[in-house]
Amino acid sequence: MPDPPRAILLDIEGTTTPVDFVTRVLFPYARERVADFLTRRGAEPDVRADLAGLRAEREADERGGATPPAWREDAPTDSAVAYVRWLMDRDRKSTALKSLQGRIWEEGYRAGHLRGQVYPDVPRAFARWRAQGRDLAIFSSGSVLAQQLLFSGSEAGDLTPAIRAFFDTTTGAKGDPESYRKIAAALGQAPGAVLFLSDVIAELDAARGAGMATGLCVREGNAPEGADHPVVRTFDDV
Repeated sequence: MPDPPRAILLDIEGTTTPVDFVTRVLFPYARERVADFLTRRGAEPDVRADLAGLRAEREADERGGATPPAWREDAPTDSAVAYVRWLMDRDRKSTALKSLQGRIWEEGYRAGHLRGQVYPDVPRAFARWRAQGRDLAIFSSGSVLAQQLLFSGSEAGDLTPAIRAFFDTTTGAKGDPESYRKIAAALGQAPGAVLFLSDVIAELDAARGAGMATGLCVREGNAPEGADHPVVRTFDDV
């Protein structure tokens, strides 16, 4: 890679954290508990805001020709649950969905049902980068709350002291170069001083389009065909 970066920006799933933890632990946990959560906490202002966002997104889906579950005025909680599960079945990167999931996971972390998982090289790298004076930030489709919970409640201990900033899709889409320009500006860096590591080529292409250095995180197997980003198999090499 070119000059040593002054800031390092990281994806989570498949980069700092095993994909299986997200798909086989976090997602099922939220899916199974969303109905109970909304029944208990659906009247809270923050949760109501998530529900309003979900309803607006559902209406946009319908206008766009999709066929989401019906939203019944006489059963708003059931309607929200059905739509949440519909979105999850499609792995939709919905800001309202991700916010709601984060609130459900917060209960799980606090109850001791969940512990964040990271690859073994992650705590070492965080400590090394911090000692080198580099800024460290996270950019994930999961909400900022969900990100903070994962790293503060990780099996390796609280890793958040090493992380300067967290960014989610309220900043912008991960496939949009403008999102990475905004993040660089928020970190007080030129895009070229930031290294972005992710396992998703489309995200890396967008970051490179904004002027960032990039690294394709390949934790298992071979790099995808046609990938033209430097390959990173372990943070020990970064």
